[in-house]
Amino acid sequence: MARHFAPRPHQNSLQTIPDKLDTIQALSLHPDQSFFFFFLQSSPNPLYSSLNSSVPSAFSKYCTSCSITMAAPDTSNPNILRDTFAAASHTSQDQASAWDNLYRNDFHPWDRGGPSLALADLLTERPDLIAPAQDVDRRGNPLRDATGAVVRRTALVPGCGRGHDVLLLKTFGYDVVGLDSSADGIRRAKENVAALEAAPGGVEPQGNVQLGQESWVVADFFAQDWSNGLGTDGSGKFDLIYDYTFLCALPPKLRPQWAKRMSELISHDGRLVCLEFPSGKPLSEMGPPWGVNPEVYEALLSHPGHEPRYNDDGTVIETHDIKPTDGALHRISLVKPQRTHKAGMNEDGSVRDFISVWSL
Repeated sequence: MARHFAPRPHQNSLQTIPDKLDTIQALSLHPDQSFFFFFLQSSPNPLYSSLNSSVPSAFSKYCTSCSITMAAPDTSNPNILRDTFAAASHTSQDQASAWDNLYRNDFHPWDRGGPSLALADLLTERPDLIAPAQDVDRRGNPLRDATGAVVRRTALVPGCGRGHDVLLLKTFGYDVVGLDSSADGIRRAKENVAALEAAPGGVEPQGNVQLGQESWVVADFFAQDWSNGLGTDGSGKFDLIYDYTFLCALPPKLRPQWAKRMSELISHDGRLVCLEFPSGKPLSEMGPPWGVNPEVYEALLSHPGHEPRYNDDGTVIETHDIKPTDGALHRISLVKPQRTHKAGMNEDGSVRDFISVWSL
């Protein structure tokens, strides 16, 4: 039997200028909820997939030209991610191979071990920000197309890793694509989903929706061909894109391309949701993960494809006189979630990271 979590009333309307934080009330999970939601959160270390290139001035001291050696990773090195990608050549192929090598050697401490509670709360509590995956008629039955199939919105999770958030979106009724550059990562995602579906309690839909369908793609996020035939009506565009530990995995030089590709992949009425991790890390400090803050997202997404100017400390140089460019995304809400992964929390249990919602 499906578990139903009714959205609670929210206090604030959409924020076109999100300088006032809108705190989501925590969603209390029912004691007999499916096993999927009780997966323990694991190590707080980063990240998912990464690609590399040269870096802007604030980050240039970390740029090298060596190539990655595909040896078994030294898992005793506490800076293994930083050192691995500091030694990388600046090609997406080498970067993808490095992440795949880590997966193949069973080294993935960035994996959280479960889905994003911040995303689950946002989808449940704020239907005014993000339309439900399935529209219903007056009786609460899902709408169907001419063939009788339930009409479902589409979602994309780039850098999906072991697929926890892909499965979460499936339970909310989305047809969701999990994308990763690592073939071994996608293999693990498929195994993870199969194990969860076979576990006691299984995987059940949230509310009065039918389970969506998941599909998996091994590809370079920046390539133009992998999205052909996917997304809404096969358009290559998606109604919802969820970014967590993806932007922060990219070297700063690739940030403009990240924003441009997001602008290309989002549908006209779609939403980009970014769980902004890691907040509080010095912005010029070596990654991955590279530190981010709301100003970084604003500078990138308001000018897709254009490189922001950075101060020496990695902060964005504000340019209020520059108008948004074609394809710009607009932030409609900046949220401080009440729950998130342990990696996004302070020692006192308070949440450190933000979650932002964007539209064309």
